[in-house]
Amino acid sequence: MSKADYMLSILWMLQQRKRTAAELAEALELSVRSVYRYIDALCASGVPVIADAGPGGGFRLPEHFSAAPLFFDDDERRALVQAAAFAEGSGYPYIGALGSAIAKLKRYSNDEQLLQMQRHESGMEMLHAPSVPLTPLLAELEACAAAGLTVQMEYRKSSGQAASRRSVDPYGLVHWKGRWYVAGFCHQRGEIRSFRVDRIGQLERSGGVFIRPEGFSARQFLLDGLLPGPDQQAALVRVVIASGEEVLNDLCSHWLFGHSLAQRSPGEAVFLLDETMLLRYAPYFLLPYGRSLQIIEPAALKRKLAAAAADISAYYTES
Repeated sequence: MSKADYMLSILWMLQQRKRTAAELAEALELSVRSVYRYIDALCASGVPVIADAGPGGGFRLPEHFSAAPLFFDDDERRALVQAAAFAEGSGYPYIGALGSAIAKLKRYSNDEQLLQMQRHESGMEMLHAPSVPLTPLLAELEACAAAGLTVQMEYRKSSGQAASRRSVDPYGLVHWKGRWYVAGFCHQRGEIRSFRVDRIGQLERSGGVFIRPEGFSARQFLLDGLLPGPDQQAALVRVVIASGEEVLNDLCSHWLFGHSLAQRSPGEAVFLLDETMLLRYAPYFLLPYGRSLQIIEPAALKRKLAAAAADISAYYTES
């Protein structure tokens, strides 16, 4: 057996009852010296093996050890505490359970492991935009998506509009730009659609069930709705923007420009954008950059940007 197999075997035997080193050695056909070596390795990995000396002594585990996390290495512990930092503030519905899991991980770690986790935990933090608490809605939608349960919900398309009631098969949730969306089959429309969770009012299970399409991705569905597909490539407009590397890097990190980058060279970037997206979103994203960038082409984007700047100027001049 491998070292890991021997360690697991010792662990399972100790979970049953207290054992002496001689008993463990005989059961596993090992030397007593090897047993001590494997027990030392278990302790180093965070397993709280207790050694009782004297007559009737031996090795044992705490009674509550069945709930302890096992065999996490340094990288895994670091990843867990830092992932919790990313989730907190995003509206993740199970942040309480995640916090409990991290607390349990710390509880069953030795002093050196705990110090390492605290260092990594304090070395990475996240800033999240304030958002409406959606924990009950997100938890219910996630549970229904996992179980394949149809929901009835009241949904308003935008602020000020009356809510409509519809039946939806929730396929999955996606977090994008500080908001949560649920993608699924809308029985009212007869097609897959995405819905902003903060616009959902009353939500309840309808009693219906569904099977999620194989390989469906809520993230990809939302992205496909924002960006042109392969069949639209011929209609894309070439956009050439010149600027310094810092501005171009910032531009390429934007959801629209980043996914439509066609070519990047020092001082210049070429994008392929759908015309609707180009004239509806691009001018208002580019406007704050002012003279720090130059639109080489197309002329239509230059005119749209100039018109947007003129409208804003006129609005504040009149007021």
